[in-house]
Amino acid sequence: MSTISDPPSGSFQLSMLINDTRYRSYTFQFIALILLILAFAYLGYNLLANLQAAGLNISYKFLGEPAGYDINQTLIDYTSQSSHWRASLVGVLNTLLVAFLGCIMATVIGVVVGVLRLSNNWLVRQLMSIYVEIFRNVPVLIWILIIMAVFIAVLPQPRDFRGEDATASMVFGAFAFTGRGFYSPAPVFGPGSGVVVAVFLASIAGIFAFRNYAKKALYDRGQLIPTLWPSLAIFFIPAILAFFVMGRPITLDLPSLQGFNFQGGIFMRNSLIALWFALSIYTAAFIAENVRAGILAVSKGQTEAAASLGLRPGRIMNLVVLPQALRVIIPPLISQYLNLTKNSSLAIAVGYMDLTGTLGGITLNQTGRAIEAIFLLMLFYLAISLAISAIMNVYNNAVKLKER
Repeated sequence: MSTISDPPSGSFQLSMLINDTRYRSYTFQFIALILLILAFAYLGYNLLANLQAAGLNISYKFLGEPAGYDINQTLIDYTSQSSHWRASLVGVLNTLLVAFLGCIMATVIGVVVGVLRLSNNWLVRQLMSIYVEIFRNVPVLIWILIIMAVFIAVLPQPRDFRGEDATASMVFGAFAFTGRGFYSPAPVFGPGSGVVVAVFLASIAGIFAFRNYAKKALYDRGQLIPTLWPSLAIFFIPAILAFFVMGRPITLDLPSLQGFNFQGGIFMRNSLIALWFALSIYTAAFIAENVRAGILAVSKGQTEAAASLGLRPGRIMNLVVLPQALRVIIPPLISQYLNLTKNSSLAIAVGYMDLTGTLGGITLNQTGRAIEAIFLLMLFYLAISLAISAIMNVYNNAVKLKER
């Protein structure tokens, strides 16, 4: 009578892929990967078959054709005869502009509100709580439309600045706030201006170097070096000296009323300002809660220990609390930056031509290339989201607590 012997201990059988816990997870992951590849292959085949049946194909030649439409806010030269690729590039730059401005403004407002929400002053604390609850519980699209409507209804029109019966005037003779947008002086760079700009950038780098030196001196030797006035001196004095030594090569182009509108200077349309403000104050409400949570995550004993050493409340917040709170604040802050950038796609609601309005709007409708346009749109938002995440993760690794 024959018997079935057990397999040698060193042999491998296919049943081990399911029964052996060492390989089971890899087996299921491999099966899931195969199913995912087959699903995408089916969708791709179905797409190509439908396009072929409709007599269509995937092509990006339309990007080289004339766009045939104007864009009201541009950072680079553009006309209606420029290509769709140029129009898309204008949309990309407009998206990056409002996202960059929004992230900065939202961070400043969010940090201030988050700190003030923990203020000992009852009135300030309640006002900040009301701000957070109102702005984060109303959709951002509503705030965009509200701010845009306020600009149009409240701010004067350019005609109100004209004549002896003018009902509005420019601020300091250089700034004009109108229902159409904001006008401000534009710098005009002449010969030698590059030196001034280089000195200015070097001054900014010098401020960071000086503040790092002051922080190192405080941590290593306990020496408290004042940073406010020296930083202001480093910021202004070298650039001002270089400006006069080079013969004042940078001048200002002031906006002036000519005809029915202002000419010259820098013009920011009301749609850009409304979108910028709405995204900033909306996102700042969420950032404020992240900041408050980060501060509360720091043990109260840290604050009491710093106070027992004679540190002022401002110093305690800057040197003790916030550095430790950053490890809690930064990860959700990354998500808020990503949300702000993606929420900028609502710009078309107020007529601001971002990438969604150019490539995903007019270009798509004119060319009928929906698949190609949407794919490029998705690719851009994916790339910018990954870039923001990568940059913020680098910063997060730099400021996180390092154990000995």
